Amino acid sequence: MVGAPATPRRIRAVLFDLGNTLVDDRDYDEMERVAHTIGIDADAEGFAHTYREVDREYDAGGGTMGVGGFWTEVLQRLRGGPVSADQVRAFCERMAARVTPAQRFSDTQRCLDELRRRGRALGVITNGRTEEIAREILDRTGILRYFQVVVAAGTEGIAKPHPGIFQRALDLLKVSARETVYVGDLPNVDARAARDAGLFGVWLNREGTGFGDDPPEITSLTELPGFIRALELVR
Repeated sequence: MVGAPATPRRIRAVLFDLGNTLVDDRDYDEMERVAHTIGIDADAEGFAHTYREVDREYDAGGGTMGVGGFWTEVLQRLRGGPVSADQVRAFCERMAARVTPAQRFSDTQRCLDELRRRGRALGVITNGRTEEIAREILDRTGILRYFQVVVAAGTEGIAKPHPGIFQRALDLLKVSARETVYVGDLPNVDARAARDAGLFGVWLNREGTGFGDDPPEITSLTELPGFIRALELVR
């Protein structure tokens, strides 16, 4: 007896990381300026190097250091010694209060337009401090209107890579994990964590080759709509 053909996958929703995926919030010149206001002598070049170094360690460790721990580690390495919790808090608050907190990547809007044209529900999951701050960043960069849900770790009390934060977005969108793609710039905290939560996780590696398959890798958001259409053809 011949079995029934497998049902093609239908992707109803696409979820995105925020920083370094949809928007570039790595303003190293501003980091230098803000650091000086809290008594830390560090330059933009030092921030660029140290940020990338700690970001790799943050991902390799599965995000266990948290956002506060991330910035504590960056600032301590730049200072060459300990920094206080008040200094870290002041740094994060002043960076968040910038007039222009981020810039939209050049491939972001084109990707969002195409996904919305095809009827995909869209959302954001960020390990940022609050949903309010995330929405403000999306609004200032002109893309808030695309998203039906915005889920932030600081508001939810749970952060990636924990599966609960992915489930929160799925519940709000009323879609299943199997119907949902998640894309972010970190292979472990974003793509593999999404996969472990039952979603289809995609790593946006803007400096890569696009040939990686564990996790699946793209080098630009413009590749994402076609990637999803191809995924739907796999039985």
